[in-house]
Amino acid sequence: MSTVNGTGSPPPKTQSAWRKALDELPGSPERIPAFFFGHGSPMLIAPDSASLDSNGIMRDAGSRGPLANFLKDFGPALLSKYKPKGIVVFSAHWETSSERLVTDYEDENPLLMDYYGFPRAMYQLKFKSRGDSALSQRVVQLFNNAGYSARTTTKLEARGEDGRGFSGPGLDHGVFVPFKLMFGDEFMDVPIVEVSMDASLDPQKNWALGEVVEPLRREGILVLSGGYLVHNLRDRTSFSEAHAKTVVKEFNQAILDAMTVKDPAARKEAMMKLVQHPGFRAAHPRSEHFVPLYIAGGAGGANAEVKVLSAIYAAPTFAFD
Repeated sequence: MSTVNGTGSPPPKTQSAWRKALDELPGSPERIPAFFFGHGSPMLIAPDSASLDSNGIMRDAGSRGPLANFLKDFGPALLSKYKPKGIVVFSAHWETSSERLVTDYEDENPLLMDYYGFPRAMYQLKFKSRGDSALSQRVVQLFNNAGYSARTTTKLEARGEDGRGFSGPGLDHGVFVPFKLMFGDEFMDVPIVEVSMDASLDPQKNWALGEVVEPLRREGILVLSGGYLVHNLRDRTSFSEAHAKTVVKEFNQAILDAMTVKDPAARKEAMMKLVQHPGFRAAHPRSEHFVPLYIAGGAGGANAEVKVLSAIYAAPTFAFD
């Protein structure tokens, strides 16, 4: 079984353990680490998430569960330690094929409530934040310089449909749901720009996207990539460590084992092999929630160390630096 950060200690699953891991992150470095984080589901901020989960399977993913509590600690720690000039975020809920799209929503980021079947109140949520055109153009420049087709998208261009079937622009729930917990209902101090991932869902191609934005870390920009490392809506038991099939729990452990390999080249090889694990398709019928892990890996750089900040089942958080 893996241990945390080579210390022999068990991976951080409790609040005291993950707070210790966050405290041990170096502050004010020359470059900000890149992070993969478990972005959770809308259940994290549902007014009464327990009432939406009658069998208790999703309890840990709800508003009173460990992921919600971790995110409330994670956001303030990032702001305190790194004082970022901006945030560039990738989400499992935005993928494009032929070009990279980068939000340029200027003075206020709209929200795309791209989820279905929730109470009306869940479509009236607020998370006030802003974009930054200069940061958006910098991201486009990096992709263009690396040979990619990339451009900005504005409030005038739809990027998807929300849960009511309306097409529009906006940060998706893989961003604004965790960010509400991390940064509060109003967060205007630091601009947020979202970037689409590669719709091929190829691990190496998405790793390469992370490599493109890696220079931002030395420019005071916080690079975040959010997903869910067990995500099977066809089998709701997979979301609960207490109820999941053995092969899914073995896959979750294999992720932690891969992430705690010390040698960067061997770690990358172990990460790439995760899609061959017997439990991979039981955890991911489609891998859009898994590949953000590779984006964060690429953004960490070729010789990155990895720190396990939380080992919450299905939704861990890793720092790459």
